[in-house]
Amino acid sequence: MKFLVLGAAAGGGLPQWNCGCANCNDARAGRIPPATQSSLAVSVDGETWAVLNASPDIRMQMQMLSSLHPRSLRHSPVASVLVTNGDIDHVAGLLSLREQTPFELFATGDIHHVLAQNRIFDAVNREVVTRHQIALDQGFEILMGVQATVFPIPGKVPLYMEGENVQTDLVGEQTVGVRLDDGRRVAYYIPGCALVDDRLYARIADADILFFDGTLWDDEEMIRTGTGVKTGRRMGHIPMSGAEGSIAALASLDCRKVFTHMNNTNPVWRPDSVERIQAEAAGWTIAQDGMEIAL
Repeated sequence: MKFLVLGAAAGGGLPQWNCGCANCNDARAGRIPPATQSSLAVSVDGETWAVLNASPDIRMQMQMLSSLHPRSLRHSPVASVLVTNGDIDHVAGLLSLREQTPFELFATGDIHHVLAQNRIFDAVNREVVTRHQIALDQGFEILMGVQATVFPIPGKVPLYMEGENVQTDLVGEQTVGVRLDDGRRVAYYIPGCALVDDRLYARIADADILFFDGTLWDDEEMIRTGTGVKTGRRMGHIPMSGAEGSIAALASLDCRKVFTHMNNTNPVWRPDSVERIQAEAAGWTIAQDGMEIAL
């Protein structure tokens, strides 16, 4: 399998349009690389691709990567799109794929329901874009030669669906991870995760590569930087660091490990930061837009 990191940032990207934090200012000035919102593409032949999550930046992402350019008057190498939750930064890009070019759209019943509730997504013509409702733990062909399976990940409903009481470790169809298998290698894509429990660890134990939620370095990051009032866990994201963070929880997982979906405040964006050095010393790669990885 071949992977293209279309976007490595969490919602809002880097720089975020209304943020003057150190990372965003440095990204604007070119001192650290900017990043678009979270998305990953996979292929077996480099010609036909499946996209995991359609971010609001998908048009720019496809423009920047020649592998995703059309090869005739009306064409797209994107054969399918799989959506892992209903977050704006993972579904809004569907509206940029509405120009009457066929592809397969895969999502759980809960996520399809979210799309159906908002009629703006009717612009993605059902007569052209086939919508497939996928069941948890049931394999399907996302690309010729690649079997995909989605499975529940502890998380929460999208922000715009939150009620008075918010459960951040829901397990069901609202937040899923993706297992990809080409018959030789196994990859996992989990851009949103509230915690790593024994069940999740056992499920991903056969990974050759893991793309995992790297939203925040520590749980209090947004409060400490003055950019927000919620902890990472309140947002449904496990921190990278700490005794209960993802680096510690996944330390014994024997595979290539890649952090993606980083918030604009995360210090690992800085190549020389102590946090980046610690993450890399623990065996993690920090994703960047345009990164290519082959298994």
